[in-house]
Amino acid sequence: MPTNLLRPLTADDLELVRTWRNSEAVAQYMYTSAPVSAEQQQAWFARVVADASKEYWVIMHQGRPVGVANLYAINPDFRSCYWAFYLGDPDLRGSGLGARVEYAVLEHVFEERKLNKLLCEVFVSNDKVVALHEKFGFRRESYFRQHVYKNGTFHDVVGLALLRREWQLLREQLQARFVRG
Repeated sequence: MPTNLLRPLTADDLELVRTWRNSEAVAQYMYTSAPVSAEQQQAWFARVVADASKEYWVIMHQGRPVGVANLYAINPDFRSCYWAFYLGDPDLRGSGLGARVEYAVLEHVFEERKLNKLLCEVFVSNDKVVALHEKFGFRRESYFRQHVYKNGTFHDVVGLALLRREWQLLREQLQARFVRG
């Protein structure tokens, strides 16, 4: 994992991550939007650290933390996992940083971990992130109707996935297109 882009999440990051997670800019894309207390954040971190099926990173940009990326439901038997990310700094959306993060995570999942399938779930209304994943070769595999009840409304979710063999066919092209020094 490139240390200049993604570094492991530490206890020192928890208050900043909690601030991002509680912001409307991030919470609108999460399955839940209830404010997270400092105690809840500490308990969450303790669970994450103890859980081998999860990996969390802080996204770095110009030497400062700007977001979070993670793998979850890592299943060595199935050789698959899910992933998600968010940028805590809304000014960076559309800057190309998300594409660099996506490429780095794909490299880690398929080249370092040697997994076969990477999945994600995205609110249907988050069309920019759905489009980003599709640019990287993700395919829509599922459509979950009224999957999340949030803020008094049901929300549909699209499930996307990328296979290792698909990644290998696209890897060089994606590197040339999305990875900048």
